[in-house]
Amino acid sequence: MRLDVIVPTYNRHEMLKRTLDSLLAAEVPTGLEVRVTVVDNNSNDRTRQTVEEWMGRFGGRLNYVFEAQQGRSPALNAGIRATEGDLVGMIDDDEEVDGRWFECVQRAFGDGGVDFIGGRCLPRWGAEHPAWLPRDYPGVIGWIDSGDEVLPYDENYPGILMGGNAVLRRSVLEKVGLYATSLSRNSKRLLSGEDQDMYQRLLESGARGLYLPDLIIHHYVPPERLTKRYFRRWCFWNGVSHGLIERERRTPVAYLCGVPRYLYGRAARGLLRMARGVFSNTPAQSFSEELAVWDFAGFFYGKHFYRAAR
Repeated sequence: MRLDVIVPTYNRHEMLKRTLDSLLAAEVPTGLEVRVTVVDNNSNDRTRQTVEEWMGRFGGRLNYVFEAQQGRSPALNAGIRATEGDLVGMIDDDEEVDGRWFECVQRAFGDGGVDFIGGRCLPRWGAEHPAWLPRDYPGVIGWIDSGDEVLPYDENYPGILMGGNAVLRRSVLEKVGLYATSLSRNSKRLLSGEDQDMYQRLLESGARGLYLPDLIIHHYVPPERLTKRYFRRWCFWNGVSHGLIERERRTPVAYLCGVPRYLYGRAARGLLRMARGVFSNTPAQSFSEELAVWDFAGFFYGKHFYRAAR
């Protein structure tokens, strides 16, 4: 088997070194060929020089691709197009793979019935995490931990396949298509719907996926993301992303004015508590109730008013 690991990056050449170091240090089992492709998403720092400096250490297994169109999805798509391996792995430039990451990939795809896998994304804190940090909004900081058991990705899975720690068969990608560029975050917009859209297309195609607790990456969480302002902004744009997806793919639930009714309930409870000055037992729960309002506002805006950039 050949695995191509794609690392999209934008102006993070110092963190990229840690990512490359982890990929180099992880043990590659016999029978698995691994290549790494860094996609420079129009950086203006030392990204290209960093990759070139590391090429010798990888012994010809590290490649550089430049993608001028800003956004995570265009960068991932450029990496997918530039590679040929049977398997396509994706991690972000602020992550480090566990030392047994490649072993886990090989074991998983030794079973011909598995089409895609994901796993744990554990935080590497850049600062002490605050007491108000809500665990029911883990996507804000890329904290994914669905437990110690292997779980199927299906309608009962409590989440989605996150593109920061994912491996897919290329044949499945060829079937479902590339990542949606209209739902991708970039330096100006915090849209975050490309993973949700891809996950839904994978399930609709009949592809079989597994959450593997041993497929572990460590994700750096910088201090600037551990602020309420960042959480509010992320939740608003996450709502916008889901609103855009709902324009084309409706969820089988009850709607009111084009918005799922359960979102109204969550937002109303949060607004009511905020208006009355009533707070939950913990700072985390109180802030979670506020974030439901931002999520609803983003969804409504995305569903009815937002126009995607051309």
